[in-house]
Formats: sequence, structure tokens, C-alpha cells
Amino acid sequence: MRRRTLLLAVPLLTACSKPPQPLPTLYAVPPFQLTAQDGRAFSSATELTGRVWVADFIYTTCTGPCPRMSRLMKTIAEATRTLPNVRYVSITVDPAHDTPQALAAYAKRYAADTTRWSFLTGSTEALNALKREGFKLGNVDGSLNHSTRFVLIDARGHIRGFYGTADDSDIPSLIAGIQQLATESAN
Repeated sequence: MRRRTLLLAVPLLTACSKPPQPLPTLYAVPPFQLTAQDGRAFSSATELTGRVWVADFIYTTCTGPCPRMSRLMKTIAEATRTLPNVRYVSITVDPAHDTPQALAAYAKRYAADTTRWSFLTGSTEALNALKREGFKLGNVDGSLNHSTRFVLIDARGHIRGFYGTADDSDIPSLIAGIQQLATESAN
């Protein structure tokens, strides 16, 4: 209940305050091609260019932070559902186990709207390069260690912020950032 109240208050607070400060532009995520939960090829150039998106790294058999992250991602997606050009991407760090079928079952577990929220897998090499060089969040090396941060990316493919998921404190800022970037990209 507290989280829902907090998330519902964000649009009201941002509507009554002065214009938001520009978000920093950190670095570009290189184009990538992976496989979505439905088995189709997923190209960032086709699916994400021109859209604001939020990414995270998870794996489907995780009993640690991944379930919480996925619940938070669903909450964020619901809070921003009226923004048409926003997408969500969960990328596995366990490609040996997380087949498209496993990812589809995971998406179903969280009642994910897969027209807006994609669950991606690929070769260990492709995932490692993306996580290490694209997001600068470590390696996909079989250890299943991964960042628990959400990453906000603008419509040009530039990272604009990292947001913690250990508690709900960064979530209102992330939602405000999504709204800000969605407004900027619509103009």
C-alpha cells in the first residue's frame, strides 16, 4: 500500500513543482541483437531506437533480488502505462538456463505486458559484451552475479541514470525520469 501511494503521488508532485533539472547523459548503449521470450530476434535498433527504456539484469531461478526487481519493474510499467513510447527490458545473466521458454514462463509469473516489457537471452558472449561494455555493469561469466540497479536509457540510446532497487526510495525518481524523457522525446 505504501509503495502504491508513493508511486501515485509522483505525478502530482512533479506537476506542482518547478521544471525538472536535465538528467545527465552518461554514455551510449551499443546496438545489440538478442532473443526475446517468444523466440523471435530482438534488435535494439528496431525495438528501442526512438523510445525511452528501462533495463535490468535478472535470471529466472534467482531466489535473491530478482523477484523484487521484477515486481518493481511491473509497478513502474503500470505507473507509466499511459506513456506510449516507453519500453522495459529484462536481460538474463543465465543464458544456459534462461531459454526463451523459461523467460516466457517468468514473464507470465509477473503478468508482464510483453508488448512493452521484453525478456531477453542470447549467447554468453553477446550478453557479456552488452553487460560489460554497453552497461558497464560487470560480466556474464556463469557466476550469476549481477547489478541490482535499473538503468534508464533515452530515445537516442544514451544512459541517463542508474537507480537502486534495494528499497523503494529510488523508484519515484526513476518514474519522474521516465516521464521527463518521454516528454522530451515527444517534442
